[in-house]
Amino acid sequence: MRTVDESIYDHPKYYDLVFGADVAAETKFILACEHTFGSGKAGWYFEPACGTGRLMYALARRGLDVCGLDLNEKAVRFCNQRLERHSLPAAAIHADMCDFTRQSFAGILPKSRSKFGPVSVAFNTINSFRHVGSEAAARGHLECMADIVRPGGIYLLGVHLTPTSVPPSETESWSARRGHLAINTHMWTIDRDKKKRLEQFGIRFDVHTPSGSFRINDVLRLRSYTPLQMQRLIDASGKWESVATYDFCYDIDDPITVDAATEDVVYVLRRR
Repeated sequence: MRTVDESIYDHPKYYDLVFGADVAAETKFILACEHTFGSGKAGWYFEPACGTGRLMYALARRGLDVCGLDLNEKAVRFCNQRLERHSLPAAAIHADMCDFTRQSFAGILPKSRSKFGPVSVAFNTINSFRHVGSEAAARGHLECMADIVRPGGIYLLGVHLTPTSVPPSETESWSARRGHLAINTHMWTIDRDKKKRLEQFGIRFDVHTPSGSFRINDVLRLRSYTPLQMQRLIDASGKWESVATYDFCYDIDDPITVDAATEDVVYVLRRR
C-alpha cells in the first residue's frame, strides 16, 4: 500500500468521514445540554478548533447561528465551502483557539448578521483541547472562551484524560464508509512523558477508493491531563464551574462521576 507521512488535518475530506460518525448523537447532546444547563437566553453556538465544521453544519441546518475557528486553513476552507454549498453563511475563520476575540469574526459574517455574540453554547467535544501545548496556553484558551460566552452560558469540553488508578488505553481502531469511500483508522500510543505531560500517538488512515488504496501516517503530540490536573485548571480560571460530566456516549440522562480511573469525559462548564 502506498504510504504518505502527512498531517491528517491536511486531508479534511477523510478526516470528516473518520470523525463524523457521532454527529447526530453529539448534536442532540449539545442541544440537550443547552436545555438542561444553559442560561435560557438565545445566542450563538461557537466551536473552537472546529476542524471541518461537521457540528457547525449540523446546527446551522437547524437555523441556528454558528461560528468557529481552526488553525488549519484547509479545514476552515472545507468547512466554509460545505456551508456555502448548502446556502448557509460561511462561518469559520483561521485563528488560534488560545488567542482570539469577538472582533476576530468581523470579516467572516454577512452584513445581515455582522454582530457576533453573545455565545450561549460553545463546544469542543473530541479532545482537540489537548493540542494546546502548555498550562499558560490552556489558561489563555479558557480566558478567551470566558470573554465570548455570556454569563450563564455553557462550554462543553471533551477531553481524554490520563487515569491514575488503572492502566490507560493504548490502542483504538474503527472504520467509516461513505458511498465508495472507506477508511480504516488505527491509533496507538508511542510515548507517555508524565513529567513533561506529553503523550505521543501514532495514527493512520487506510483509505480505500474505487481507484485504489493508500495510507496516511501521522503522529499526534498531545498535552496530558489527569482528572485532578483538569479540575485544577478549571478551578484556577475563576470564570468557569463544572456543573456536570458525561462520557463519550453523549447520554444526557446518564452523567458520570470523574474519578482516578476515568478517561473519556465531556465537562459541562458554566460561565460564572
